[in-house]
Amino acid sequence: MRGKALVPGLIIVWLLIGVLAAGQRGYFSGSDQSCATVGSTVVTILAGPLNYIGVNPEVDCPSLPQPSE
Repeated sequence: MRGKALVPGLIIVWLLIGVLAAGQRGYFSGSDQSCATVGSTVVTILAGPLNYIGVNPEVDCPSLPQPSE
């Protein structure tokens, strides 16, 4: 029974560490919400503790065509 509660607890701690890393990188302070900034924030949160051992996840979105005038 105790092992079943351990896995969700570890996942929550993992994600909280990722949120802390994203906050330290300033991802929550800017108002620019482009594909790249939102993607980088999500990937940083999912990477969790790996951020503190040198992983620097970033997302580069392809440029979308602009509408004609």
